[in-house]
Amino acid sequence: MEKKNTFIVIGIMSGSSLDGVDLACCRLERKNTGWHFEILTGETVDYPSTWRKRLEQLPGSDAFAFAQTHVDYGHLLGQMAFDFIHRLQVKPDFISSHGHTVFHRPDLGFTSQIGDGAAIAAEAGLPVICDFRSMDIALAGQGAPLVPIGDKLLFSDFDFCLNLGGFANISYDDTHGKRIAFDICPANTVLNRLAQKMGYSYDPDGRLAKEGTIIEPLLDELNCLPYYNQPPPKSLWKDFTSKNIEPLLDRYPGSIPDLLRTYVEHIAIRVAASMHVKPAGKKSLVTGGGAHHIFLIERIKAHTSHSIMLPDRLIIDFKEALIFAFLGLLRMLGENNCLASVTGASRDSSGGAIYTGMRQ
Repeated sequence: MEKKNTFIVIGIMSGSSLDGVDLACCRLERKNTGWHFEILTGETVDYPSTWRKRLEQLPGSDAFAFAQTHVDYGHLLGQMAFDFIHRLQVKPDFISSHGHTVFHRPDLGFTSQIGDGAAIAAEAGLPVICDFRSMDIALAGQGAPLVPIGDKLLFSDFDFCLNLGGFANISYDDTHGKRIAFDICPANTVLNRLAQKMGYSYDPDGRLAKEGTIIEPLLDELNCLPYYNQPPPKSLWKDFTSKNIEPLLDRYPGSIPDLLRTYVEHIAIRVAASMHVKPAGKKSLVTGGGAHHIFLIERIKAHTSHSIMLPDRLIIDFKEALIFAFLGLLRMLGENNCLASVTGASRDSSGGAIYTGMRQ
């Protein structure tokens, strides 16, 4: 890449909750004081119902369907990116795409994020960086979380960076300046699924949960799941939810608001527990869809003495897309974008496959 200090990058992110594709146009600048960023704009493109169903069913499909969807999804992302860029009338340096995770099995040595980089590059006419997790997996790491290096370099003013997405995760520096990060517990994947049983796509502001009553025996069982006693590095995927969370929710009779109320309390307790490593009064940046869940934020505040700080909406909604834009930039510069202290890999690495493409 040519020698310069300022870059325009399109970051693309699709989360496990299937609530759409996030696209963020980001300006990233290296100064003497470190990296600085601005999210110029961002938008979330909803999945058509056909694509949502296709992605939901993909883990149980055959190899042919998987290969076809990988390419088709790449073309879909490339079209979204091209339209986004055309409307903005900007000239990005490249696109950085997380893709959509279908399988994540670091215990078996593999992970899979669909969204063929060649197809994205062909549609958008720009270089593309994708497949960020595979190198870390090959180095015996968890392949997740990847966001913490962005937390460390872009959000160093905060003692904790908490993301409330499909899964809640956190990152922070320990007393030696080493970055620690891990998945805390399933979050929006569970809350949204419960809300959908009442005909809602999600629980707006947590109003449904606030009407419910905590089911104490269920809360106790949730908090006693063995994962919570495991030290980091550790990461979660949807198998954990289907094997550990959903059977517990199905076992207890109660209204959906009661289940939502109980699970909100569970998230709040687990989040607070993850912050006990630092003395009271530290600053916590909270982003992700769960930051809009007013009741969940209230319950987190009730369980911790740390300051819970919500940034502007662009950062709340597009921080992950921003950081994947940043990870792509580090990859293009040949710099490490994955921390072994976070993933447990044998060494830090620079992950991501690079594709080029020119639209005539």
